[in-house]
Amino acid sequence: MQKKLLAVAVAGALGAPALALAQNATVNVYGRMYIEYGLVNQGNRSDLNPAVAGQSSLATVDILQSPGSNIGFRGEEKLGGGMSAWFQCETTAEFRGAATAGLCSRNSALGLKGAFGNVFVGNWDTPFKRVTETVGGNETGVFGTAYVLFGNSATFASGNAGPGVYKRRQNNMITYDSPNFSGFSASAAYTATNTATPSFSGTSSNKPRIWSLNASYKNGPLNVFGAYEKHKEFRGATAPFGLSPTISANTSATLPATAGTASTAAPLSANREGDETGWALGASYTFKNNLKLGGLYTRQTSEGGTTALPTESRVNAWHLGIDWNISGPHGVRAAYSRVGDVSGAGAAALGAATGTSTALVPNVTRPAFNAAGATSAKLWQIRYVHALSKRTEMNVGYVRLDNGANASYQLGGVSSNVNGSDQSAWALSLDHRF
Repeated sequence: MQKKLLAVAVAGALGAPALALAQNATVNVYGRMYIEYGLVNQGNRSDLNPAVAGQSSLATVDILQSPGSNIGFRGEEKLGGGMSAWFQCETTAEFRGAATAGLCSRNSALGLKGAFGNVFVGNWDTPFKRVTETVGGNETGVFGTAYVLFGNSATFASGNAGPGVYKRRQNNMITYDSPNFSGFSASAAYTATNTATPSFSGTSSNKPRIWSLNASYKNGPLNVFGAYEKHKEFRGATAPFGLSPTISANTSATLPATAGTASTAAPLSANREGDETGWALGASYTFKNNLKLGGLYTRQTSEGGTTALPTESRVNAWHLGIDWNISGPHGVRAAYSRVGDVSGAGAAALGAATGTSTALVPNVTRPAFNAAGATSAKLWQIRYVHALSKRTEMNVGYVRLDNGANASYQLGGVSSNVNGSDQSAWALSLDHRF
């Protein structure tokens, strides 16, 4: 009731007829305030050759961040026949004053639901993101697993924004959620091609779009899930080694001399459209002693280059974690996440290349691949959790990220982005939901 009265007051402040809203009070206010304070050791970099005096060791810093903080309004109107219209407007609650975001900048949509399921349109987490549970870790912040497992976690515009990222809140998305069949459910979504309006029909990669699917089974303590996502025409006609991607299918061209290539005079065929695909499988189980165990495995693939000379790259990652309410307000969370070396034709081509080519996988940002790889990373963390109430908790813990010599994965909130830096942090957080 208090939330509904608050919604009436807010609506009145915005000029809505408060009396009419009170008579049909279906609007609720909800939100989350999360603050994290961490002391971060950014480690030493491996990308200096030769070493530069005073620049091999990165600064140790303390950082404040509030990832996931939000405030929202949601409401529903019964239409009869078991069908309802609903809306949600969720906005980032950046109470530090460090940044601002517009109204409805987070999960926000308008939809219809009933016995057929739920259809809605708006800015929303993709089906892939919604089921990929990472027990023991946060999604973002210094304890965030998304940077290692899924490239990042953020909100993206339609088109080909945010290549290589699979934890997405996506603009201009149309979503269908199935009904729940004794624990089984599924979701599917795709984005409209708003950004393609200035394109010519004959141009390559002119209609980037996202397709995202999930399926899950949740029944009591067991949760099993799978997800697939395709980023269609995201990389464009990307040719390797800095070669212009605008060469037509009937044009022969000479590639720049590059160590390790089979030929330096190979004719180019049609440019590839640069699709990306990702899939994930995982499960979690909660035992009677309030111990929850979970894990997942994911693979992401990016393609580029040409049909004759593809630069496809692949990366695999996995995660294991626990969330254990030991006794009363006391608990512990711990997790281990690992991403493997980049593989595929793209990795081999970049390993052989000289120059400034960019990898097709996020966080491996330089063409420093070699036969040994060294593009993997591992993240492990442990936290003590103290529940102050059902809606408020504090936790304190330690997290460490070890990068391969040619990888530049980062802890959440860190922006050093240099190869080979092994980062660690002690952090304290307070989380309140309403």
